Amino acid sequence: MQLNMTEWEKMLAGLPQNDRAPELEARRLVAKRLFRAYNKTTEEDIKVREEIMRQLFRSVGKNVFIEPDFICEMGNNITIGDNVFMNFGCIIFDMGEVTIGSNVMFGPRVGIYTTNHAFDPEERIKNIVVSKPVTIGDRAWVAADVKIVQGVTIGEGSIIGAGSVVTHDIPAGVIAAGNPCRVLRKITQEDKWLSGESPLL
Repeated sequence: MQLNMTEWEKMLAGLPQNDRAPELEARRLVAKRLFRAYNKTTEEDIKVREEIMRQLFRSVGKNVFIEPDFICEMGNNITIGDNVFMNFGCIIFDMGEVTIGSNVMFGPRVGIYTTNHAFDPEERIKNIVVSKPVTIGDRAWVAADVKIVQGVTIGEGSIIGAGSVVTHDIPAGVIAAGNPCRVLRKITQEDKWLSGESPLL
């Protein structure tokens, strides 16, 4: 069955595939043209930014704000919900599917990396890679310089501390940090800053 699959289909299925296949390189070129155009815009170019995002991403919600410079690999494997903010310098390598929920915040220089190169050196020089999806739940906050690797899910409402390297799933409603990232504690009622309002969770 794998013999009859395109490299794009293998990529989305999480199977070994050729990272430099022409069909993948063609999409990378489209993505580069789009994110480079986006990175030349200013805050006044709201409609232009919205149109570029619609062309670049598989799906994008309302009130999405991405600070330049932003870089992605394919673009059309990225789904973004409503009310999402990404700060300066974020990178998404989306050969695997990337799903970002609603009301999510990214600090500066957050990186999502869905692809791993082959461990075997002979396979690696043949450009063999495997990609796995990454999911960021609603209302998550991913702080500055966090790196998220393939196959990870970050649960709803969780906070990932600055500089963390996330190598495994993080449950909902927790604060996690470190390299490798680990759960420090749950988010509780005591974390409210404003009295009389609903808690974070």
